[in-house]
Amino acid sequence: MFSSNASNTDPILSIVTATLGKFSDYWLEQLLKVKGNVKFIFVYPPNTPIPNFPDPRIEVIISPFKGEVLQRMTGLLNVKSEYVIALDDDDFICPDILELTVNYFARFPESWVLRLKVQSINHQNVTEIQKDWSSIPNINELDIAYKTPENPYPYQQGNHKELLAVPIVPLNNKLDLLLALNQSRVRKDMQGIHFENFNNKIWKTSKVKVSLSDFSQTLKLMGALTWIPSWSLDRTLGLFIQAKFYEPDKIIGHAMPKPEQVRYIVMEKQGYRIYLTSDILLIKEFPQYPYLWNLFFAQLDQIPRFLLSRLKLR
Repeated sequence: MFSSNASNTDPILSIVTATLGKFSDYWLEQLLKVKGNVKFIFVYPPNTPIPNFPDPRIEVIISPFKGEVLQRMTGLLNVKSEYVIALDDDDFICPDILELTVNYFARFPESWVLRLKVQSINHQNVTEIQKDWSSIPNINELDIAYKTPENPYPYQQGNHKELLAVPIVPLNNKLDLLLALNQSRVRKDMQGIHFENFNNKIWKTSKVKVSLSDFSQTLKLMGALTWIPSWSLDRTLGLFIQAKFYEPDKIIGHAMPKPEQVRYIVMEKQGYRIYLTSDILLIKEFPQYPYLWNLFFAQLDQIPRFLLSRLKLR
């Protein structure tokens, strides 16, 4: 594994991007506007031309193999900072994200994660993509909102003005076998303030690295036989961390209010992807949690859809 442009001073925050190197000059220019002691970790597949980057905060790592899962894992395992975020190479992050990170974890040192406010923007909406960033609210002046019987919907469809307390995924929810029998049935246990995905959130690196160590063992099927899905580390890792450190009803972090701190660019779909293969790894490691079985059952119809999409491509 090759690494270049590494600094001797450990950064506070690392931004990890698994890439094929096809990002735009504008994306790189905006990323490098992030202020302060931040490390940008770009993880490339083998045999990819690497440009000479102008910013010494950029570290380039070559993954052993091509694929979102292995590339992102490689980057995350090489993080030396206290905090980390995974960012795709077409999404944008606020330049003041380091200041927010430091102030948040100073106020909430027991938190695992800060859920950033994400705005989804169509890739053709250049005006929204390139507009100036609004100032981030002072974290120390924000009130905290909790889900309570008196306040059952504090999220307010994303319009909350407070820091919203985020509970751990309710992994002990009831098993819903009807999801397997009726694929038109909608899974409901993902609804709520909790989240499943890993990307676009500020995590404590210690939680991530310990979880990745266990996750890498989950990839081993038999002896030296290892199975590495090509994509979908995002949801799998987000749920894996919460399952590994599961405590019912635990508040693991908070969700930021508007304005957005991440701009998620919605691209046109290219083919049909199946996520079931990654989620099976969750069942393999944590078969005791009904929530994960419900996730699995709700996706069984992905298999014929995926096979049909492959036939159409031929």
